[in-house]
Amino acid sequence: MDWRAVRETPVFRYGFGVAMAALGLIVRMAMGDWFPPGFPYLTFFPAIIVTTYFVGARPAILCSTLSGLAAWYFFIGPSQNFSIGVTTVVALAFFAFVVTVDIFFINGMRGALQQLSAERERYAKLTESQDLLYRELHHRVSNNIQVVGALLRLQAAGVKDGDARHALAEAGGRIEVIAKIQRELHNRVGDPVPFRAFAQTLLSDASTAAGAQAAVSLNGGDQPLHPDQATPITLVLLECFNNALEHAFVDGRDGAVQVRLDQDGPEHVLTIHDNGAGPPEGFDPARSPSLGLRIVRAMAGQLGGKFEMLRSDGWTICRLTYPARVN
Repeated sequence: MDWRAVRETPVFRYGFGVAMAALGLIVRMAMGDWFPPGFPYLTFFPAIIVTTYFVGARPAILCSTLSGLAAWYFFIGPSQNFSIGVTTVVALAFFAFVVTVDIFFINGMRGALQQLSAERERYAKLTESQDLLYRELHHRVSNNIQVVGALLRLQAAGVKDGDARHALAEAGGRIEVIAKIQRELHNRVGDPVPFRAFAQTLLSDASTAAGAQAAVSLNGGDQPLHPDQATPITLVLLECFNNALEHAFVDGRDGAVQVRLDQDGPEHVLTIHDNGAGPPEGFDPARSPSLGLRIVRAMAGQLGGKFEMLRSDGWTICRLTYPARVN
């Protein structure tokens, strides 16, 4: 049964008004010895207020009429008599004035609350519709990006030149990575997720795809990334991580990769440590022709930050420093 629908029926609304008037009379008669003379309406006012608030003005007018007649008959002038006198007229006029003011203002407040509730429901439906539209758009964009990557891979399969085929395959793979990043940056309702949450998934997928045996740890990154920074930062992370898996742990060599994102202060710092073989002597990442490192340097420039790669105590350290932005 729909309780809200039942409350709006005339039978319930006017029945409620009659019941409240009867309740006011019963309470007034039961507590008559406790009240001093001259308070005939004391229990009727709350009944009228409650009726107005819950079922509206018209049932409250009925409740007021019944309450006024009951008070007139039982408590004004001679008991059980509709006698008319100056005192009776003044008392009834006072009662009519007070209940009119009560009904007017309480019914106005009730209408405002109903309007507010309707607006909230409308905005809730609008928000749900916007969230649905956002999720659908986000899903379609990610899928379309992934389709582009898949098309490049298919094109690469038909190219005879080895270098061209390799370049197209790498481009397709990186485009598919961007699609994956777009899917993982937000949860099902479109809210940005903390860096650690989606980075853990991406790193796990990359390790599985590479068949790596290295132990991977992830620290920091408890806050979401800024929307304008999320894709470049994640691309830097994956390029450095994949580079470590591909070059640092050759021949099935075991090792460890440690990822950390510090999000305190005006600059955030992403570091990727690995204890693998390390770059060759004299290696300069700023001059390397590697496409991955060129992408990393380009992403660092887009962020307005800097990228460093160094070797310290048997660890290769890739560090991205970039200015923090507030979401």
